[in-house]
Amino acid sequence: MIDDVLDWAGRGARRLAVALVFVVVASGLWYWQERDVRERLVWMGLPERQATDWLALHRVLRNQGVLLGWSDLRASPLWVGYQLHPVAEGVHIGERPDFRRDWRTLWPVAPDDYLRSGYDRGHLAPNYAIAANYGRSAQRDTFLMSNITPQRPNLNRRLWQRLEEVVIDDFAPRFGTLQVITGPVFAPGWGALLNRVGYVQVPTMFYKIIVVPGPQPRALAFLMPQRVQGSEPLDRYLVTIDRIEALTGLDFFPQLPGPVEHALESRVSTQGWALARVADQPPRY
Repeated sequence: MIDDVLDWAGRGARRLAVALVFVVVASGLWYWQERDVRERLVWMGLPERQATDWLALHRVLRNQGVLLGWSDLRASPLWVGYQLHPVAEGVHIGERPDFRRDWRTLWPVAPDDYLRSGYDRGHLAPNYAIAANYGRSAQRDTFLMSNITPQRPNLNRRLWQRLEEVVIDDFAPRFGTLQVITGPVFAPGWGALLNRVGYVQVPTMFYKIIVVPGPQPRALAFLMPQRVQGSEPLDRYLVTIDRIEALTGLDFFPQLPGPVEHALESRVSTQGWALARVADQPPRY
């Protein structure tokens, strides 16, 4: 009897050991594959939290063609990163999908939370550019509520939309490949966490960083407040990447060599962008 029990226990231990080995190997393969995919979606490293800023804690979610740095504390993305390429003229992207909840966010952020709030459901990864670059499945992912933040109508429908259109219509054809990182800026302090639409904290500003990758990269960075008329010139909102890092508690492009990072992030340079030609351009729609 005792021998039978010991034999049964031994078989159980072996099966458990085999199962644990399988889990470890499978998890390792998933991790390496996921890391490889993430590295191909972002240039010079994922944005990282600066060591002293706990409000910048986040976890990374992956959509089709897009990475998001999701904050469970703010119930909001802190950054969204994607690469864009030129789009063929006349490309058709299909009808706008419906907004959908994202089960990965933990908080039940719903499309109806924005009703009568005074805020639009503002995209961070843009509908048109992502759909034109990555297809219908990627377009549907841009309508997940994890990609949405509260934006005032004049910002969302006018100034922000104009900037999105210039990036895909002018900058992408000019340079070929662009790395874009965009996201919200929140008021400082823990008290600002109470300003919410549903579960989502309301930002005070939004940033967009556009980089032309390469050994000598070039960049433009914009910082736009919620309260705008919408007709302002885009170049009014140019800032340094360092300024955005100071406001967000994030370190962008952490794998850049120090001298290159300093040159890219510490100054505003519009040379080669032909920004003056498009700064006052009206929206497409």
